[in-house]
Amino acid sequence: MNSAWLVLAALVFGAVVGAGAFAVLVYAARRGRRAAAVINATVPDGVDQVIEALESAGVVLDPSNNVVKASPGALSFGLVWNQALVHPELVRLVDRVRRNGEPVTEELNVSRGPFGDATLYLFVRVARLGARYILLIAEDRTESYRLDEVRRDFMANISHELKTPIGAVSLLAEALASAAGDPKQVRKFAAQLSTESERLARITREIIELSRLQSQDALTKADRVDIDHVVAIAIDQNRVVADSHRIRLVSGGDKNAEVYGDEALLAIALHNLISNAIQYSPDGSRVGIGINSSDGVVEIAVTDQGVGIPEDELDRVFERFFRSDPARSRNTGGSGLGLSIVKHVVQNHGGDIRVWSQPGNGSTFTVRLPEASHSTAQKVGVPA
Repeated sequence: MNSAWLVLAALVFGAVVGAGAFAVLVYAARRGRRAAAVINATVPDGVDQVIEALESAGVVLDPSNNVVKASPGALSFGLVWNQALVHPELVRLVDRVRRNGEPVTEELNVSRGPFGDATLYLFVRVARLGARYILLIAEDRTESYRLDEVRRDFMANISHELKTPIGAVSLLAEALASAAGDPKQVRKFAAQLSTESERLARITREIIELSRLQSQDALTKADRVDIDHVVAIAIDQNRVVADSHRIRLVSGGDKNAEVYGDEALLAIALHNLISNAIQYSPDGSRVGIGINSSDGVVEIAVTDQGVGIPEDELDRVFERFFRSDPARSRNTGGSGLGLSIVKHVVQNHGGDIRVWSQPGNGSTFTVRLPEASHSTAQKVGVPA
């Protein structure tokens, strides 16, 4: 009898222990699922699709500031690295929103990526996304800031460039008045006055021309243009100056190449290239103008035997008012706008311009334009 009671007690004890162990296992499993839910939580429904569709940078962060979702823009800007925000400035804004619960908006300038030197100007908005997440949206304002800087530099350069001839005109006018009794001096000062006034007029004209080219409707009329004729016009415009320096202007290459565009604007662009080549070439040298037409592209290359351009300046030669040799350019009356005008004319015609140069061995500027065809005519709005 006693042994039966012992067996029963053992069975009851075993059942109780087993039930307790099972309860402990169930509780542990539930805790594990809750922990996994916290660690591997997903963003609210629909947010994934919105983040993927954003053109700007979008980032969703969890309570530990781990990035759980980032848009392609955020990755390309280098805002996220190893599932974390790269920049302390952004982390600071996220922490502020997490503490206060209020959305914040701020403009920041940060480096592009964890190792980059380039600067990004961002317009950043940070707000809560549900109870647990933080949403960060950043719009790239870098181009806007760059354009503002270009405008400021442009205005400063205009003031500087105009100040020189205006000051010279004023001084020469005074000198002319004081030399009224000396016909020789009057003629000398009058000639100088005429030179400075022409320079002032040229700078003003080029500024107006450049402003017009930068407008969206700069190419209001596009016709079929004979490149041979454009080259002939540009050479004729530079013939006197070239002869005065014993520089030969030689043209050649493919004949009868045509593009759609504005003949006058193309003539201005080529004139500027040839004038620039003459300006930086030694007396007695040669400037070549070559035409090549192939694969739907017309190339016009202007080659000189001049001083060349240093490699570190090649990317800047098309900037407004930039001069590779400021002293030489000023002495010849250059404004530093010629190549910038060329660039905008070519771009308005759907083409591009390239430069090769080596100090002491001259330079080659190559204009590439779409050859006149049915597709080109439709592109620029001309009946084929």
